[in-house]
Amino acid sequence: MPAADSPDSFENLSPEVILDAIESQSGLLTDGRLLALNSYENRVYRIGIEDGEPLIAKFYRPKRWTTEQIAEEHSFAQELADTEIPVVTALADENGKTLRESAGFQFSLYPMRGGRSPELDNPKQLEVIGRFIGRIHKISETKAFHHRPQISIATHGHEPANYLLDNDRVPESLASAYESLVIDLLDKVADRFEQLPNVGNIRLHGDFHPGNILWRDNTPHIVDLDDARTGPAIQDLWLFLSGDRLYQQARLADLLEGYTQFREFDPAELALIEPLRTLRMIYYAAWLDVRRNEPAFQQAFPWLADARYWDEHILELKEQSSALDERPLKWD
Repeated sequence: MPAADSPDSFENLSPEVILDAIESQSGLLTDGRLLALNSYENRVYRIGIEDGEPLIAKFYRPKRWTTEQIAEEHSFAQELADTEIPVVTALADENGKTLRESAGFQFSLYPMRGGRSPELDNPKQLEVIGRFIGRIHKISETKAFHHRPQISIATHGHEPANYLLDNDRVPESLASAYESLVIDLLDKVADRFEQLPNVGNIRLHGDFHPGNILWRDNTPHIVDLDDARTGPAIQDLWLFLSGDRLYQQARLADLLEGYTQFREFDPAELALIEPLRTLRMIYYAAWLDVRRNEPAFQQAFPWLADARYWDEHILELKEQSSALDERPLKWD
Protein backbone atom coordinates (compact mmCIF):
# COMPACT_ATOMS: atom_id res chain seq x y z
CA MET A 1 0.00 0.00 0.00
CA PRO A 2 1.68 3.26 -1.15
CA ALA A 3 2.01 6.42 0.89
CA ALA A 4 -0.72 9.02 0.63
CA ASP A 5 -0.78 11.03 -2.57
CA SER A 6 0.16 14.68 -2.08
CA PRO A 7 -1.60 16.81 -2.72
CA ASP A 8 -3.36 15.61 -5.86
CA SER A 9 -2.26 13.09 -8.48
CA PHE A 10 -4.34 14.98 -11.03
CA GLU A 11 -3.51 18.57 -10.07
CA ASN A 12 -2.00 19.22 -13.52
CA LEU A 13 -4.87 17.67 -15.44
CA SER A 14 -6.65 20.86 -16.51
CA PRO A 15 -9.44 21.06 -19.13
CA GLU A 16 -6.90 22.49 -21.58
CA VAL A 17 -4.54 19.55 -21.00
CA ILE A 18 -7.41 17.07 -21.45
CA LEU A 19 -8.70 18.55 -24.70
CA ASP A 20 -5.20 19.00 -26.13
CA ALA A 21 -4.36 15.37 -25.27
CA ILE A 22 -7.40 14.06 -27.09
CA GLU A 23 -6.90 16.21 -30.18
CA SER A 24 -3.16 15.54 -30.43
CA GLN A 25 -3.42 11.80 -29.87
CA SER A 26 -6.59 11.01 -31.81
CA GLY A 27 -6.65 13.45 -34.72
CA LEU A 28 -10.21 14.41 -33.74
CA LEU A 29 -11.40 17.95 -33.16
CA THR A 30 -13.19 18.51 -29.87
CA ASP A 31 -16.00 21.04 -29.57
CA GLY A 32 -14.88 22.28 -26.15
CA ARG A 33 -17.53 20.41 -24.17
CA LEU A 34 -16.15 18.42 -21.25
CA LEU A 35 -18.18 16.74 -18.52
CA ALA A 36 -16.52 15.00 -15.55
CA LEU A 37 -18.12 11.63 -14.81
CA ASN A 38 -18.31 9.80 -11.50
CA SER A 39 -14.88 8.25 -10.96
CA TYR A 40 -12.43 8.56 -8.09
CA GLU A 41 -9.61 6.15 -8.92
CA ASN A 42 -9.06 7.60 -12.37
CA ARG A 43 -10.47 10.68 -14.08
CA VAL A 44 -13.18 10.03 -16.65
CA TYR A 45 -14.80 12.61 -18.92
CA ARG A 46 -17.40 12.82 -21.64
CA ILE A 47 -15.83 14.78 -24.48
CA GLY A 48 -17.78 16.53 -27.23
CA ILE A 49 -16.46 15.88 -30.74
CA GLU A 50 -17.00 18.16 -33.73
CA ASP A 51 -19.32 16.49 -36.24
CA GLY A 52 -19.33 13.23 -34.28
CA GLU A 53 -20.62 11.36 -31.29
CA PRO A 54 -19.13 12.23 -27.90
CA LEU A 55 -16.33 10.03 -26.59
CA ILE A 56 -15.38 8.89 -23.11
CA ALA A 57 -11.81 9.71 -22.07
CA LYS A 58 -10.25 7.85 -19.15
CA PHE A 59 -7.07 9.30 -17.65
CA TYR A 60 -5.27 6.75 -15.51
CA ARG A 61 -4.05 7.53 -12.01
CA PRO A 62 -0.29 8.05 -12.34
CA LYS A 63 1.90 5.22 -11.01
CA ARG A 64 -1.02 2.95 -10.10
CA TRP A 65 -0.54 0.53 -12.98
CA THR A 66 2.39 -0.10 -15.26
CA THR A 67 2.05 0.29 -19.01
CA GLU A 68 2.16 -3.51 -19.34
CA GLN A 69 -0.65 -3.93 -16.80
CA ILE A 70 -2.91 -1.43 -18.55
CA ALA A 71 -2.18 -3.04 -21.92
CA GLU A 72 -3.10 -6.42 -20.46
CA GLU A 73 -6.42 -5.00 -19.22
CA HIS A 74 -7.19 -3.66 -22.70
CA SER A 75 -6.20 -6.94 -24.32
CA PHE A 76 -8.44 -8.92 -21.95
CA ALA A 77 -11.40 -6.65 -22.67
CA GLN A 78 -10.87 -6.98 -26.43
CA GLU A 79 -10.55 -10.74 -26.13
CA LEU A 80 -13.99 -10.83 -24.49
CA ALA A 81 -15.52 -8.44 -27.01
CA ASP A 82 -14.19 -10.57 -29.88
CA THR A 83 -16.42 -13.39 -28.63
CA GLU A 84 -19.46 -11.07 -28.71
CA ILE A 85 -19.53 -10.42 -24.98
CA PRO A 86 -20.78 -6.81 -24.63
CA VAL A 87 -17.66 -5.32 -23.03
CA VAL A 88 -16.97 -1.67 -23.82
CA THR A 89 -13.40 -1.67 -25.16
CA ALA A 90 -10.81 1.07 -25.70
CA LEU A 91 -10.58 2.58 -29.17
CA ALA A 92 -7.34 1.93 -31.05
CA ASP A 93 -5.34 4.55 -32.92
CA GLU A 94 -4.10 4.17 -36.49
CA ASN A 95 -1.26 2.00 -35.21
CA GLY A 96 -3.55 -0.30 -33.26
CA LYS A 97 -2.56 1.14 -29.86
CA THR A 98 -5.27 1.65 -27.25
CA LEU A 99 -3.14 3.32 -24.58
CA ARG A 100 -2.23 6.92 -25.37
CA GLU A 101 0.02 9.42 -23.59
CA SER A 102 0.19 13.20 -23.37
CA ALA A 103 1.58 15.69 -20.86
CA GLY A 104 2.74 12.88 -18.60
CA PHE A 105 -0.70 11.24 -18.40
CA GLN A 106 -1.73 7.91 -19.90
CA PHE A 107 -5.27 7.74 -21.17
CA SER A 108 -7.65 5.78 -23.35
CA LEU A 109 -10.73 6.64 -25.38
CA TYR A 110 -14.02 4.76 -25.46
CA PRO A 111 -17.27 4.99 -27.39
CA MET A 112 -20.05 6.46 -25.27
CA ARG A 113 -22.63 3.91 -24.16
CA GLY A 114 -25.85 4.67 -22.32
CA GLY A 115 -27.75 2.48 -19.93
CA ARG A 116 -29.05 2.14 -16.40
CA SER A 117 -28.14 0.06 -13.39
CA PRO A 118 -29.51 -3.50 -13.30
CA GLU A 119 -32.35 -4.38 -10.94
CA LEU A 120 -30.83 -6.68 -8.36
CA ASP A 121 -34.23 -7.88 -7.17
CA ASN A 122 -35.16 -8.94 -10.71
CA PRO A 123 -34.46 -12.69 -11.08
CA LYS A 124 -34.44 -12.56 -14.86
CA GLN A 125 -31.87 -9.78 -14.98
CA LEU A 126 -29.66 -11.57 -12.48
CA GLU A 127 -29.87 -14.74 -14.54
CA VAL A 128 -28.75 -12.80 -17.62
CA ILE A 129 -25.89 -11.23 -15.67
CA GLY A 130 -24.87 -14.66 -14.40
CA ARG A 131 -24.93 -15.96 -17.95
CA PHE A 132 -22.52 -13.28 -19.12
CA ILE A 133 -20.20 -13.78 -16.14
CA GLY A 134 -20.16 -17.48 -16.97
CA ARG A 135 -19.22 -16.67 -20.55
CA ILE A 136 -16.48 -14.31 -19.39
CA HIS A 137 -15.01 -16.93 -17.06
CA LYS A 138 -15.18 -19.62 -19.73
CA ILE A 139 -12.85 -17.48 -21.82
CA SER A 140 -10.74 -16.08 -19.01
CA GLU A 141 -9.74 -19.51 -17.73
CA THR A 142 -8.07 -20.35 -21.05
CA LYS A 143 -5.14 -18.00 -20.42
CA ALA A 144 -3.39 -16.32 -17.50
CA PHE A 145 -2.44 -12.76 -16.67
CA HIS A 146 1.30 -12.15 -16.71
CA HIS A 147 1.33 -8.58 -15.38
CA ARG A 148 -1.93 -8.05 -13.47
CA PRO A 149 -1.78 -8.87 -9.72
CA GLN A 150 -3.60 -11.55 -7.76
CA ILE A 151 -6.12 -11.02 -4.99
CA SER A 152 -4.40 -12.15 -1.81
CA ILE A 153 -4.56 -11.83 1.96
CA ALA A 154 -1.27 -9.93 1.82
CA THR A 155 -2.27 -7.30 -0.75
CA HIS A 156 -5.88 -6.85 0.40
CA GLY A 157 -5.48 -7.52 4.11
CA HIS A 158 -2.09 -7.20 5.77
CA GLU A 159 -0.65 -4.44 3.59
CA PRO A 160 -3.60 -2.01 3.85
CA ALA A 161 -4.03 -2.69 7.58
CA ASN A 162 -0.31 -2.14 8.21
CA TYR A 163 -0.45 1.08 6.19
CA LEU A 164 -3.22 2.45 8.41
CA LEU A 165 -1.48 1.44 11.63
CA ASP A 166 2.08 2.35 10.67
CA ASN A 167 0.99 5.81 9.52
CA ASP A 168 -1.19 6.48 12.59
CA ARG A 169 -4.30 6.83 10.44
CA VAL A 170 -6.52 5.09 12.99
CA PRO A 171 -7.25 7.37 16.00
CA GLU A 172 -4.93 6.52 18.89
CA SER A 173 -7.85 5.62 21.15
CA LEU A 174 -9.01 2.99 18.64
CA ALA A 175 -5.72 1.74 17.18
CA SER A 176 -5.28 -1.14 19.64
CA ALA A 177 -8.84 -2.37 19.12
CA TYR A 178 -8.47 -2.09 15.34
CA GLU A 179 -5.17 -3.97 15.32
CA SER A 180 -6.37 -6.90 17.44
CA LEU A 181 -9.60 -7.12 15.46
CA VAL A 182 -7.83 -7.18 12.09
CA ILE A 183 -5.37 -9.82 13.30
CA ASP A 184 -8.30 -12.02 14.32
CA LEU A 185 -10.15 -11.37 11.04
CA LEU A 186 -7.16 -12.15 8.83
CA ASP A 187 -6.46 -15.33 10.81
CA LYS A 188 -10.02 -16.45 10.09
CA VAL A 189 -9.69 -15.51 6.42
CA ALA A 190 -6.41 -17.42 6.14
CA ASP A 191 -7.97 -20.48 7.77
CA ARG A 192 -10.84 -20.42 5.27
CA PHE A 193 -8.51 -20.23 2.29
CA GLU A 194 -6.31 -22.99 3.72
CA GLN A 195 -9.36 -25.23 3.99
CA LEU A 196 -9.93 -24.82 0.23
CA PRO A 197 -6.55 -25.54 -1.37
CA ASN A 198 -8.08 -26.83 -4.59
CA VAL A 199 -10.05 -23.70 -5.50
CA GLY A 200 -8.64 -22.42 -8.77
CA ASN A 201 -7.73 -18.88 -9.82
CA ILE A 202 -8.69 -17.33 -13.15
CA ARG A 203 -8.60 -13.94 -14.82
CA LEU A 204 -11.35 -11.75 -13.37
CA HIS A 205 -13.14 -8.48 -13.99
CA GLY A 206 -12.12 -7.94 -10.38
CA ASP A 207 -14.59 -5.20 -9.43
CA PHE A 208 -17.80 -6.60 -10.85
CA HIS A 209 -20.53 -4.63 -9.10
CA PRO A 210 -23.81 -3.15 -10.40
CA GLY A 211 -22.17 0.22 -11.07
CA ASN A 212 -19.97 -1.40 -13.72
CA ILE A 213 -22.95 -2.61 -15.73
CA LEU A 214 -24.98 -0.48 -18.12
CA TRP A 215 -28.30 -2.27 -18.66
CA ARG A 216 -29.72 -1.61 -22.11
CA ASP A 217 -31.89 -3.61 -24.52
CA ASN A 218 -32.13 -6.46 -22.00
CA THR A 219 -28.34 -6.81 -22.10
CA PRO A 220 -25.70 -5.93 -19.50
CA HIS A 221 -23.02 -3.83 -21.16
CA ILE A 222 -19.87 -4.30 -19.08
CA VAL A 223 -17.47 -1.46 -18.35
CA ASP A 224 -14.32 -0.67 -16.36
CA LEU A 225 -11.94 -3.60 -16.11
CA ASP A 226 -9.46 -1.32 -14.34
CA ASP A 227 -9.28 -3.73 -11.38
CA ALA A 228 -8.85 -6.88 -13.47
CA ARG A 229 -6.91 -9.40 -11.39
CA THR A 230 -6.40 -13.08 -10.85
CA GLY A 231 -8.52 -14.80 -8.21
CA PRO A 232 -11.35 -17.25 -7.52
CA ALA A 233 -14.41 -17.07 -9.78
CA ILE A 234 -16.72 -16.18 -6.88
CA GLN A 235 -15.06 -12.73 -6.72
CA ASP A 236 -17.02 -11.70 -9.83
CA LEU A 237 -20.30 -12.93 -8.34
CA TRP A 238 -20.49 -12.05 -4.66
CA LEU A 239 -20.69 -8.26 -5.12
CA PHE A 240 -24.23 -8.78 -6.43
CA LEU A 241 -25.23 -10.33 -3.10
CA SER A 242 -26.37 -8.13 -0.23
CA GLY A 243 -29.06 -8.03 2.43
CA ASP A 244 -29.98 -10.82 4.81
CA ARG A 245 -29.11 -14.46 4.31
CA LEU A 246 -32.42 -15.47 2.69
CA TYR A 247 -32.22 -12.60 0.20
CA GLN A 248 -28.61 -13.42 -0.68
CA GLN A 249 -29.49 -17.08 -1.08
CA ALA A 250 -32.24 -16.25 -3.58
CA ARG A 251 -30.04 -13.85 -5.57
CA LEU A 252 -27.24 -16.41 -5.66
CA ALA A 253 -29.60 -18.99 -7.13
CA ASP A 254 -30.63 -16.52 -9.85
CA LEU A 255 -27.01 -15.73 -10.76
CA LEU A 256 -25.92 -19.35 -10.85
CA GLU A 257 -28.96 -20.36 -12.91
CA GLY A 258 -27.42 -18.30 -15.70
CA TYR A 259 -23.75 -18.87 -14.89
CA THR A 260 -23.89 -22.65 -15.06
CA GLN A 261 -25.37 -22.56 -18.55
CA PHE A 262 -21.86 -21.72 -19.75
CA ARG A 263 -19.42 -22.79 -17.05
CA GLU A 264 -19.35 -25.21 -14.16
CA PHE A 265 -19.34 -23.64 -10.71
CA ASP A 266 -17.47 -25.10 -7.75
CA PRO A 267 -19.79 -24.87 -4.69
CA ALA A 268 -16.74 -24.89 -2.42
CA GLU A 269 -16.09 -21.29 -3.51
CA LEU A 270 -19.19 -20.14 -1.61
CA ALA A 271 -17.11 -20.44 1.55
CA LEU A 272 -14.93 -17.60 0.22
CA ILE A 273 -17.68 -14.98 -0.02
CA GLU A 274 -17.29 -13.62 3.51
CA PRO A 275 -13.48 -13.84 3.49
CA LEU A 276 -13.40 -11.86 0.25
CA ARG A 277 -15.90 -9.37 1.65
CA THR A 278 -13.66 -8.97 4.71
CA LEU A 279 -10.60 -8.27 2.56
CA ARG A 280 -12.52 -5.70 0.54
CA MET A 281 -13.62 -3.86 3.68
CA ILE A 282 -10.07 -3.63 5.02
CA TYR A 283 -8.64 -2.65 1.64
CA TYR A 284 -11.33 -0.02 1.00
CA ALA A 285 -10.61 1.84 4.25
CA ALA A 286 -6.94 2.15 3.33
CA TRP A 287 -7.76 3.01 -0.29
CA LEU A 288 -9.85 5.95 0.89
CA ASP A 289 -7.18 7.12 3.28
CA VAL A 290 -4.35 6.98 0.75
CA ARG A 291 -6.24 9.50 -1.39
CA ARG A 292 -7.47 11.68 1.48
CA ASN A 293 -5.49 14.77 0.33
CA GLU A 294 -7.15 14.96 -3.06
CA PRO A 295 -9.79 17.69 -3.35
CA ALA A 296 -12.22 15.27 -5.03
CA PHE A 297 -11.97 12.88 -2.07
CA GLN A 298 -12.23 15.64 0.52
CA GLN A 299 -15.42 16.80 -1.13
CA ALA A 300 -16.95 13.34 -1.59
CA PHE A 301 -15.80 11.83 1.71
CA PRO A 302 -15.63 14.69 4.25
CA TRP A 303 -16.20 12.25 7.11
CA LEU A 304 -12.80 10.56 6.58
CA ALA A 305 -11.25 12.82 9.20
CA ASP A 306 -14.06 12.15 11.68
CA ALA A 307 -13.29 9.76 14.54
CA ARG A 308 -16.87 8.53 14.32
CA TYR A 309 -16.04 7.01 10.92
CA TRP A 310 -13.48 4.75 12.57
CA ASP A 311 -15.95 3.81 15.31
CA GLU A 312 -18.41 2.72 12.63
CA HIS A 313 -15.72 0.95 10.58
CA ILE A 314 -14.57 -1.07 13.58
CA LEU A 315 -18.19 -1.95 14.38
CA GLU A 316 -18.67 -3.17 10.81
CA LEU A 317 -15.53 -5.28 11.09
CA LYS A 318 -16.81 -6.81 14.34
CA GLU A 319 -20.06 -7.71 12.57
CA GLN A 320 -18.01 -9.16 9.75
CA SER A 321 -16.17 -11.33 12.25
CA SER A 322 -19.51 -12.87 13.17
CA ALA A 323 -20.34 -13.33 9.48
CA LEU A 324 -17.12 -15.29 9.04
CA ASP A 325 -18.30 -17.72 11.73
CA GLU A 326 -21.61 -18.42 10.00
CA ARG A 327 -22.08 -21.32 7.61
CA PRO A 328 -21.59 -20.41 3.94
CA LEU A 329 -24.46 -19.94 1.53
CA LYS A 330 -25.62 -23.11 -0.18
CA TRP A 331 -26.23 -24.00 -3.78
CA ASP A 332 -27.76 -27.23 -4.94
